[in-house]
Amino acid sequence: MAITVKFSNPVRDWIAHNLGRGAEERDIVRELISNGTQADFANAMVSAVAHALRHGAPMPDDKLVLETEAPSAARRRLHEASTMRVADGQVRVLARMARPAATLLSNVLAEEECAQLISAARPRLRPSRVVDPITGLDVVKDHRSSWGMFFRPAETALIEKIERRIARVIDRPVEHGEGLQILHYPVGAESTPHFDFLMPVNDANRASIARGGQRVCTFIMYLNDVPAGGETTFPDAGWSVVPQRGNALYFEYGDAAGHGDPASLHAGAPVLEGEKWIATKWVRDRVFVPRGT
Repeated sequence: MAITVKFSNPVRDWIAHNLGRGAEERDIVRELISNGTQADFANAMVSAVAHALRHGAPMPDDKLVLETEAPSAARRRLHEASTMRVADGQVRVLARMARPAATLLSNVLAEEECAQLISAARPRLRPSRVVDPITGLDVVKDHRSSWGMFFRPAETALIEKIERRIARVIDRPVEHGEGLQILHYPVGAESTPHFDFLMPVNDANRASIARGGQRVCTFIMYLNDVPAGGETTFPDAGWSVVPQRGNALYFEYGDAAGHGDPASLHAGAPVLEGEKWIATKWVRDRVFVPRGT
């Protein structure tokens, strides 16, 4: 699928100027990343300008079209009912948004389940990592200042129970889900605007898509109340979600025709007081096969 994102002309001209004076593309990419640009965006922006300069093609003009692997599954909105039955309770719908297709839910996790997830994750936390677009390796980047870890699918009885609950709520096979990720944001930590789907701009992303399909939706569960800040924001949609323990946010990236929705751009606002804990489940369009299996 293709998705169009904002690409300001001043940034474009800065990239062109540095390429013109002989700077390496990878150095420009790293400078953009160090200033908060998502790694995949930075790589695509520099590649687009470099291509235009090399081939005498028109420069990008205030926007950039990013090609991604189209998900094979059509968009599936959550049930229109105000409540959903799960094996051990009832999940309630608090709000819905059309663009991106998103649903805010309550009663997804019990207080004790949130506490157990935090306790199990805490000793395994490491600085959050992303895939470097140049090397394809997992590296620490400044634009994500959280700490995180992954549970293996069905690693414990609690993890398996939660994964099956998520699959029931979103009406997708549990086998399509990646391992549950726990993220911890201390005061000042944030996640800058990004998309969750994978862009095939490096070997690591292409291999991940080939192994387990494209990501099609995200399910974020809030494990604690945050006194101030830490909202999940959608800049283009003008919507933000305040973290509240036990609630969850579900959102999708595209439509039934495989067209990406730029409104799925989202971020984690800086934590202003206290801390934020979330559990995130990314779901693929087919069975997810973890790396190394």
